[in-house]
Parts: sequence; structure tokens; C-alpha cells
Amino acid sequence: MNSVPRLVVAAPSSGSGKTTVATGLIAALAARGLAVSPHKVGPDYIDPGYHALAAGRPGRNLDAFMCGPERIAPLFLHGAAGADVAVVEGVMGLFDGASGRGELASTAHVAKLLRAPVVLVVDASSQSRSVAALVHGFASWDPEVRLAGVILNRVASDRHELLLREALEEGSGVPVLGAVRRSAAVATPSRHLGLIPAVERSAEALRAVADMGELVAASVDLDAVLALARTAPPLDATPWDPAAEVERVAGAPRIAVAGGAAFSFSYAENAELLTAAGAEVVPFDPLHADALPADTAGLVIGGGFPELYVRELSANGTLRAAIAAFAASGAPIAAECAGLLYLGRELDGLPMCGVLDTSARMTERLTLGYREAVALTDSPLAPTGTRVRGHEFHRTVCEPGAGERPAWGWRLPTGPHTEGFTGGTLGNVHASYLHLHWGGSPQLAASFAAAAAAYRAG
Repeated sequence: MNSVPRLVVAAPSSGSGKTTVATGLIAALAARGLAVSPHKVGPDYIDPGYHALAAGRPGRNLDAFMCGPERIAPLFLHGAAGADVAVVEGVMGLFDGASGRGELASTAHVAKLLRAPVVLVVDASSQSRSVAALVHGFASWDPEVRLAGVILNRVASDRHELLLREALEEGSGVPVLGAVRRSAAVATPSRHLGLIPAVERSAEALRAVADMGELVAASVDLDAVLALARTAPPLDATPWDPAAEVERVAGAPRIAVAGGAAFSFSYAENAELLTAAGAEVVPFDPLHADALPADTAGLVIGGGFPELYVRELSANGTLRAAIAAFAASGAPIAAECAGLLYLGRELDGLPMCGVLDTSARMTERLTLGYREAVALTDSPLAPTGTRVRGHEFHRTVCEPGAGERPAWGWRLPTGPHTEGFTGGTLGNVHASYLHLHWGGSPQLAASFAAAAAAYRAG
């Protein structure tokens, strides 16, 4: 049995302020000298970046759709190793999951899998006694979810706070752990796909996280929060071990992983699996590097916001040519979403790497959601027939080029197979819109490491 003090920070809906409160809690507890393990329910890449700044350790995702419910507790224990307390930020509303039927991948589902108490962040603006009815409903909806505290957000004044506390004391029975005043100073700037990644804000992001921590420390009873986290019972699970998921390859192939502001979307477990498979993972920034790292035998380009840096990426012709030559040599390349766009012929009319003959452009239409996928073509990432679960998250349209074969066929969890371009393979290149958490599909890391080892061996 493994025991880690923990709690889940949830909300009735998106936009309630749970990222501000969760990040502030992480920062405030870390400021007390505690080792805080930050986690995020669902596939989101951006919130964990703020969590990592606040905690000083990687922010990790807990996604029951992509990784399976059976892996949630093991992945949590792996990430929380050595921590004094863990803070898990939820996604959307407490009971919102992969579909309208059932709890799969919801914050409530993950809270139950972790046997963790839930703190509900409620946007109290423009209401008083009605908050008690809302909290009562959330507390009674699923008796297996232990809603054990409320943090009131966007409280207008001392008088407003008094009204809210009186109503909740009388009508809900759920204790109030804090009341956070409105503060534009700690708002997390948003963009078309959500919050602006912390990596893009640098010093500004550090200041914002510090402000969140100070605001929460002044507004929330941290001793009560810690006491609540310590009520979480031991978990009957073994920590996830990447070395137990993959076989090691010979030769320690070097795998370059794109990062930086343009390609900031990644899951820590993906790199950990590649390392466990015997590869040497080397990060590099395509915005600034003029060549791939020396002796690169494989290339991974994840998601991000290349459309915001399209001019800089296009201007770096030396690296674009190096990547094109690397692909032409038969080296294995795996790319997701932003990586797909970067490997194409052009993005918004500007030249990219030209590895694939695809043309992409930004649109106003948001495409997002979970996908169940099957590999339609052999590639370094997966042989034909491999089944995975992932998610889409973009506002682009990509026109396929000549010679490419489809990478995945996929469908929504509750719907039919989708139409249109999902990505392609060409030689040893696999590029698609699908974001994947390899913790749920460790065979992908094993396959890619083996392909890199074969390339290195010649």
C-alpha cells in the first residue's frame, strides 16, 4: 500500500478559476518548503507547465481515456514519488468526461480512482445563497465522490464573503476552505487553444505563478487543506515503472526531441519510456538550432503553436534542410500536430521542411476531442493494426500530398469513423494530428527506439 497525501481541485465548469487556485495552492505549499507533486486530469499540456513552475518538478497528466483507468493510480504514484503532498487539478466541470454517458476520464472518475478528497472551486461572482444550492447538488450527485471542501473564487468584498459562508454553512454542510478575491493581476492570459503556455511567458509566467501563490496563501486555510489531503487513504497500487513497460535496445540511439516555445506540448512519460528503452533523449529548440544534435538516430516533434512562430521557423532554412536530409536518409521521425505542420511543404504560405508534400493553413474552426485510432500503415511508431487512444487539438486544415499513406483511421469514442486527413506516413516518417500519451501505449516508445537503434546500426 502506498500513501501520499493528496486532493483534487475541481470546479462546476471551465472558467471557474481552478487553474489559478490549483497553481496557487501548489506554489503556496511549495513556499512552505513542502515537496508538491502537481498533476492534471485529462490531456491538457498548458496547465502542467504552470504547475511545474510552481512546484519545481514536472507537471503530469492523469488521463483515464488515453492511459486506461487501471494505470491512473500507478502513474500518479510514479509522479508523486518523494512528494509530501500532491495537488491534482481537474478538467472542465467535475463530472464532465469523454461522453455524456458515464464517468470515463472525468475529474470525478480520477478522484475515485485515486481515492482523493475533492475541493470545489466555485465562481461566486454575482451570487450569494445560490452557491449553497450548487454545492449541495455537486456533493450529492455521486456519493462515491467525496466533496470535502469549497474554495470561493472571485469574491467581491467582506460582506459578500460573509453571505456566502452563511449560506454554505446552512445549506451544504461542506466546509469553506478559503475565499479568493477578484484579482486581474494573477489572471492567466488565454489564446485560441486555451491558456498561453508558461514557456512562452518566461519571467512573466514566473511572476504570475508567484502572485497566484501569494493570493492563495492569503486567502485559503492551507493548514486545513493539508489536513484534508492527509485524509486520503493508502492506494493499493504499485508505482508505474517505465522500465517494466519496454525492452531495452542496444547501442543507446540518440533521439532528438523538439521543444521550446513552438513545440512545447509533451508528456514526461514519453521521454521516460524512450530512456527506459535504451535511447538517449536530447532536447533541442527548432527556433534556435541550426542543426540536429550530433549523431541523431531518431527525431520526435510534438505539438505546440508553430503558427505563432511560422516566420521564425521558415527563416531557419539551415535546420529545415537538415531535417529534410535526415528524413531522406531513412531515419525514423514521429510527429504530432505541430510536428505534422512543420514537416509539411508550407504553413500559411511559408515554406516548412518539405519532408511531406502537405500544405496547411490556420482556420477559425476548433477541432478537439478524444479519438480511438488504428494504424493503417506500418511505420517506425506502430505496425499496421496497432490500436491506440489519443486526442486532437488544433485549428488548422492540412491538405495531403502525393505519395503519403494514411497514418491512422480513427473515430470519436461515441461516434462513427471520421472523414478527412488524419496524418500520413512516408518511408520512415509518421506524422499525424493525433496527440498520444505513451504511458497508455508503451509499445509506441519501444517501436520507435528499436527503429532508431536499427538506423544507428546502419
